Amino acid sequence: MNYYSLEKLINLYDGYRKLFKIDNHNLLLLQLDGQRYLIESRCPHRGHALSTADMEGDQIVCPLHGYRFDLRSGALQHFTEEPCRSLRRYDIVDRDNELGVVLDN
Repeated sequence: MNYYSLEKLINLYDGYRKLFKIDNHNLLLLQLDGQRYLIESRCPHRGHALSTADMEGDQIVCPLHGYRFDLRSGALQHFTEEPCRSLRRYDIVDRDNELGVVLDN
């Protein structure tokens, strides 16, 4: 398990979105209404990028097929084709005025 620094706290704001590629992990860091989320950056349904996805409340909506996932739990809330697994979430680590993540290599 290794710690990876992602962003300084001073750079975060509501509406913030940034992609990170760490080894085989593709991550998306978001801030919405003061809450920060770190999720996988591609929809588990068909692998479409979520970096331009719409946000509706605490849900992220995949722009390809309209699948909706709860940002707090990752749970699939709505699907338009076959159901898929939940969206992977990652625990954010707050360390020395920055955010990071601990990942398996």
